[in-house]
Amino acid sequence: MKLMITGGGGFVGARLARTLLQRGTLAGQPVDRIVLTDIAPPPADLLADARVEARTGPLLTQTDALRTESFDGIFHLASAVSGECELDFDLGMRSNLDSTRALLDAIRANVTAGGKVPRFLFSSSVAVFGPDAAVPMPKLVADDTLPAPQTSYGVQKLICEHLIADYTRKGYVDGRAARLMTVTVRPGRPNGAASSFFSGIIREPLAGVEAICPVSADVSHPMSSPGRTIDGLIAVYEASREAFEGRLALNLPSINVRVGDMLDALEEVAGAKVRGLVRFERDERIAGIVANWPTGATAARAGKLGLHPHDNFADIIRQYVADCAALPNANETLKGMN
Repeated sequence: MKLMITGGGGFVGARLARTLLQRGTLAGQPVDRIVLTDIAPPPADLLADARVEARTGPLLTQTDALRTESFDGIFHLASAVSGECELDFDLGMRSNLDSTRALLDAIRANVTAGGKVPRFLFSSSVAVFGPDAAVPMPKLVADDTLPAPQTSYGVQKLICEHLIADYTRKGYVDGRAARLMTVTVRPGRPNGAASSFFSGIIREPLAGVEAICPVSADVSHPMSSPGRTIDGLIAVYEASREAFEGRLALNLPSINVRVGDMLDALEEVAGAKVRGLVRFERDERIAGIVANWPTGATAARAGKLGLHPHDNFADIIRQYVADCAALPNANETLKGMN
């Protein structure tokens, strides 16, 4: 089996690659080769695996070559993030919409010339949902809630969902779209996502660093741990067409939690001193984006695939602590707990 992971140098993409390499199989087939594409090289441990090939550069510059190359499966994770898309409209359209269309057309050309029809997993987002005057957004968005995105990022994700559904209908790909909830706790430095603070208010205090929360403690949002997100991507990829029971896009499971509840969980795991490192300082731009996102979600169709969220947010923090404790820089990432 030959796979491609776009965005394979990023946190989710690299974690997915490690998981697949460790498993050794996907959908009952041995994983022989994984091509990781990204604007930056993947981590060194992945480059050291003989089954991994890295291709560096914008996805748009790589799609022409894919017209003559077949893959058994593709995980399309590459994306400009929400905050970037609001600040730079052209970047969002180029990175999210144009790149996806070019990738699908390269696959179409290859299939038309006799190549394999690949299974195609697209990482969509809970940002496809938003408030609409005609159809108000429910407290919990479900698989069958009408998408009405209110950000450029959400619009681009929704358009790609429809593109993948049509290319699947035409027989060019075997597509499916997993709507990711906000993944937290992400390691490393903050990125340009409007949701980045959801990780920052946990990650930075655990490292002994002050964190700023740009929204109120009452803000609620659906969250998922990195581990459960990877489980979801793999399960949706492996699911049969019959198991989907219709539309190709579905919500991944989440725990619906308030910012205040997240900080309560942080105190439960790491103590009051660590929680005290979080300072509230409202950012109207970030708060305005988040206000147009769902406050919670359900995932009935994913549940039928055997996917379930964590029971509580403290368990998500504990997973992050355990992940960090296994790394050489644990003294830095968990300095606040020492």
